[in-house]
This record gives sequence, C-alpha cells and structure tokens, in this order.
Amino acid sequence: MRNSKTTPQKETKMVKSAELLTAQADFSATFAAFKNANDQRLAEIESKQSADILLTDKVERLNAALDQQTSRIERLSIKNAQPQLGAVTEDGEAKSAWSSYIRTGDGSALILLESKGLSAGVDAEGGYVAPAETESRIDRALTETSPFRSIASIRRIGAGAFKKPVSIGGASSGWAGETDARPETTVPQMELLDFPTGELYAMPAATQILLDDGVADVDQWLADEVRNVFAAQETAAFTNGNGTNKPSGILNYTNVEDASHTWGNVGYVATGTDAAFDSTAPIDALIDLIYAPKPRYRSGASFMMNRRTVGALRKFKDADGNYIWQPAQAAGQPSSLLGYPLVEVEDMPDIATDSYSVAFGDFRRGYLIVDRQGVRVLRDPYSAKPYVLFYTTKRVGGGIQDFNAIKLLKFAAS
Repeated sequence: MRNSKTTPQKETKMVKSAELLTAQADFSATFAAFKNANDQRLAEIESKQSADILLTDKVERLNAALDQQTSRIERLSIKNAQPQLGAVTEDGEAKSAWSSYIRTGDGSALILLESKGLSAGVDAEGGYVAPAETESRIDRALTETSPFRSIASIRRIGAGAFKKPVSIGGASSGWAGETDARPETTVPQMELLDFPTGELYAMPAATQILLDDGVADVDQWLADEVRNVFAAQETAAFTNGNGTNKPSGILNYTNVEDASHTWGNVGYVATGTDAAFDSTAPIDALIDLIYAPKPRYRSGASFMMNRRTVGALRKFKDADGNYIWQPAQAAGQPSSLLGYPLVEVEDMPDIATDSYSVAFGDFRRGYLIVDRQGVRVLRDPYSAKPYVLFYTTKRVGGGIQDFNAIKLLKFAAS
C-alpha cells in the first residue's frame, strides 16, 4: 500500500520536470532565432539607415514569444516546486484542530487549545489564527511568486508597526597616536523609520467535496489560492504604494537628480532623451545608473523593470557586439542585464515621458518588507453556497530603509 501511494506522486513529478525541460528548450531555440533576426535588422539599419518592415515585425514577434515563454518557465518552476497531494505534514493536536475547522467549520478544538495557551489567538467574529505551519506555507508560496520578496529584506514582527532608528551620518572619525589627545566626536544624525502594517486580504472558495477529501492537503490548497492574489497586491504596493494602509512603494518617494541626492529622497539618472533611450548610445544611461550607487551596494545589486522595458533592452548590444540581456542559466534564476540580475515587476511603469521605468540597486539593503505574525482565516459557508469561502488576512508593511541603495532611471532630457 505504501508503494502504491508514492509511485503516482513520483510519476507526476517526472512529467512536470519533462514539461519544464521542454519549455526551456523552446526558449533557447526562440532566443537563438531572435538574435539572428535582430542581428539582420541591426545590419540593415547600419547599411541602409532603415530595416525591412517584415524583418522588424519578425523581431517583435520573437520578442513577444520570449516574454510568453519566460512566463511559462516561471509558472512551471513554481508548480514543480510545490509539494504533492498526500505529502507528509507535521501532525499534532494543533494541526488536527485546524484541519477540523477548515474542513467542517468546527472551531471548538481551537478554542480549547486557546484555553491551554497553545494557540496564537481566537476570535469567533474575525476568524481564527492559522497555525505556524500554515502561515509558513503561505509565506513560502508568496516568496516563490513575489518578485519583490525574492530581493528585498523581510522582517517578522509581533506589533502593528516596525520602527527602526538609523544613522544618516555625521559622526566624525580619524587617526591618533597612542598618547595623542582624542578630539570629541560629533553626534551622529539619526532618523526614525516607521513602517506601519496594512491588512492584505483574499477570499478563496472551495467546494465541500474538496474539503471532505481526506487525502487533499487543504493547507497547501489555501496557500496556493491566496498566493497569486497576495503577491499581486503586495508587488503593486511595494512599487507604487502610498503608505496609507499599505506599504510605501519605491516610486512613492521624492525623486531628485543623483548629484543632489539627500537622505529621504531617491536619486535618479536621466537617459538624456525624452521618453526613450538615447538613439546613438542607449547603453550609456544604464552604465551611469550602475555606477550611481556606492561600490558597497553594487555587489548585491539587481535591475528592476517590467517586461515591456525588458523587450526594448533585449535588442541592445554592447561595444563588442554582445547582447546586454542574457537568459537565465537555470530554471528559477533571473535573467541578467549587463551582468546584473534582472527582476521583472509588472507594476513598474512603461517607458514614457518623465517615467521612472528602471530601478537599480541592492534592494535587500534598500527595501524592508514587514510581516506581522499571524494569518487569520474566517470560514464562511453561507455567502456563496454551495461554495465555502475562506476570508484570509495578513498584515504587511514596508518601505525604503536605505536611500543610498536604490537608484532610478528617468526617461527625460534631465
């Protein structure tokens, strides 16, 4: 009986791996065709000052196909990493009580655990706090899906807000001999970062048949259902959030020319051309952007932009004739731009007049995501019969914690 249960799971895993390998092979073939067609287009532009319209259309079609195939590989990589139904999970009194509530709506065992001090909190009006294992599954699913979580710092807190004093400089230092007098140093300038959390919610629906299935892993189902909704809302807030009941996004701060950059603002580098890269030296602005942060931030830096901006940069070559964009070397790894990882965030703006469409820097040092402990789930079997709704909430905050670590590219003359 043990072998009969494990064999189908292994076969499913093998099928998924084969599908992923096929997708990677298709991507490699398309990328080779794209480079060949784009090389012809660039050669025609150099010799004739223009390219054949059919060849240009072919390059655009291949470029769009690369976007679709990249998304497919990302989906398959996430799917391939998910636990299979029937996988062994942590057992125990809390796990059993939680499963009973999710499957049947009976929360009496959870209330009993609360009286024993074994549960994080119970509120019949607002739902029940999920066990740590369930919360961890949701967090893992979010990390696998959210491009921002893959590069930012994450801090778990137990309060409604996170406050962090930081030094923005001002303390003096120097050298002195063994018997030399030590001059009094100046007091460093301090700033208080305050990241309140806002409530993020989703409401997945399940059939009672799924909940009655004793083999189905309802915890994994719940994590999978809220993953995409949470990730989409989070990423939008981490990019453009205004800080009111949600995180402050990297584009929500005051942007100043990098030469005039001060703490509390985000420095930018201009492309020198309105709504576009420079026509004769398009890569120069990217190189200036790379060298805008101090050296200590570049070792862990990444590019961030949406897929349409990636599509534009994919056609550029460096002085040696090499494409500045390169595909990922392995599934689950980011592509690269000028040797730095490139993270696609759809909420970054398209290239337009005065747009900040490209970000670069060490986001792990620059941006902090704050997760308040505790995921709350309210089971609702009445509002959408015959489906059972699960109103799931978690509290998330965030903002820039080091304004020297992140720089923007502005598509403008200055």
